[in-house]
Order: sequence, then structure tokens, then C-alpha cells
Amino acid sequence: MVCAAVGFGQDAPKKVSHDEAMSAAVTKVQPEYPLVARQFKIRGSVELEAVVTKTGTVEQVNIVSGNPVLTKPAVEALKKWQFKPFTTDGKAVKALAPVTFTFKP
Repeated sequence: MVCAAVGFGQDAPKKVSHDEAMSAAVTKVQPEYPLVARQFKIRGSVELEAVVTKTGTVEQVNIVSGNPVLTKPAVEALKKWQFKPFTTDGKAVKALAPVTFTFKP
């Protein structure tokens, strides 16, 4: 049981800062502003966390905060992003990268 816990700890993604995430992003897709959000003049920020694989692709997106009308297009856009691999001690590692999208009419 202890070995399993140690192994799990090594697979935990490396947390990177927003600035590190932005500088490592090589492909950035902007979210589509939903029509209903435009009609109701819904604005605001959506905070997300991307689980980035060792190769730099987005494996999963976690919603941290944001209006539900805006979170879906933000998640869909972030899934298309590509990052330079994040490294620890010279080895590519899985990472947790914070990304914020701001929607304005």
C-alpha cells in the first residue's frame, strides 16, 4: 500500500504558474463567444486548469471558476491548445497549467 502511494505521488502533475503556462503555449485557440452570452451581454473571466501531457497536449481541462454560459466554449478552446513540454530535472513531465479567458461583448 505504501508503494502505491509513493508511485501515485510521482505521477501527480507539476503545478506551473500562469506566466510559465503562457510562455510554453505554442498553439492558442481563442474561445467562441456564445450567441446567448452576446444577447444577454454576459461578460467575465473563466479560470481553467489544463492537465498537460509529457508531449504538450491537453489531456483534461478542469473548471476553476466562471459563468457556466462561458465555461463550455472556454474548455473546448483550451483542449485544442498545444504546449512545449514542461520539464523537471531535464525530463518531460505532466503539468497542471492555469489558463484564464476573458469574455467581453
